[in-house]
Amino acid sequence: MLYDLIIIGGGPIGLVCGIEAKKTGLSHLILEKGTLVNSIFHFPANMTFFSTSILLEIGNVPFISHADKPTRTEALEYYRRIADAWNLNIHLYEPVREILKQEAAFRIRTDQKTYLAKRVILATGFYDQEVRLGIPGEELPKVRHYYDEAHPYFRQKVAVIGAGNSACDVALECWQKGAEVTLIVRGPQLKESIKYWIKPNIENRIRAKDILTYFNAEVMEIRPENLLVRQEDKVFEIENDFVLAMTGYRPDYAFLESAGVAIEGDEFRTPVHDPVTLETNVPGLYLAGVIIGGLKTNKWFIENTRDHGKKIMDHILQKENNDV
Repeated sequence: MLYDLIIIGGGPIGLVCGIEAKKTGLSHLILEKGTLVNSIFHFPANMTFFSTSILLEIGNVPFISHADKPTRTEALEYYRRIADAWNLNIHLYEPVREILKQEAAFRIRTDQKTYLAKRVILATGFYDQEVRLGIPGEELPKVRHYYDEAHPYFRQKVAVIGAGNSACDVALECWQKGAEVTLIVRGPQLKESIKYWIKPNIENRIRAKDILTYFNAEVMEIRPENLLVRQEDKVFEIENDFVLAMTGYRPDYAFLESAGVAIEGDEFRTPVHDPVTLETNVPGLYLAGVIIGGLKTNKWFIENTRDHGKKIMDHILQKENNDV
């Protein structure tokens, strides 16, 4: 079968693209390497979204939450309802291994089979690719790049690395649940983008030394029982049981480049695309969702990329009309 459109990534914006494809009468298939909205599933268990449920709604399906800002559990339920309400064609647990552009179609190879499509949308996000520290000991079992919940760290010496919302949230929650928390920040201060409801709390905990914080510091080596840290001209050890490296995430550049997508040489390594149509330098291959920002991961979110599906479908229909 030759699909009109194959969407790679079953997150919120991948679902948006599937909905818009159904609205326009295009045959579609969504390929997701994990579970539905896989990235959200791997968010912290007690996470609450920064955005309101209204700003996250897609497909004219109401997002019901008990509070103004929905929880991870409510979001998972919502996106299951979206998939069912629109009867989206989704294959879960089917990672894509190769995208090959041929003359008449794209050839998409997964672990299960090979598909053909006239066009492809990459809506893979960035949460599955952590920014690595690149230091000795990073592969030790005590190191985590993703955070689930605080209970395992009760009465443990926990080092949180990072300066953004995730690092501050994790440091606060672990401290509240009985961990001895050290926060290690590479720069001279926390990021200015810290959410307004987090900022005063973390600053108070730092000021009171409840959370011992080292600014202008970096971890040089992770050892089984301690960390080697450099702060300006001093090098010292910190006793440690666990490391939570909340250092951010990045797009899968190797996958993008293997599909032929060019990467701009700016500091954000932005995948090349038309900002209006979202088509990449490869004709018929589109980007959707937060992936369009490259390393600028604090600019694009679910709420301000919900129109990407419509933008792409409008361009596809325009091209088809021009070809008639």
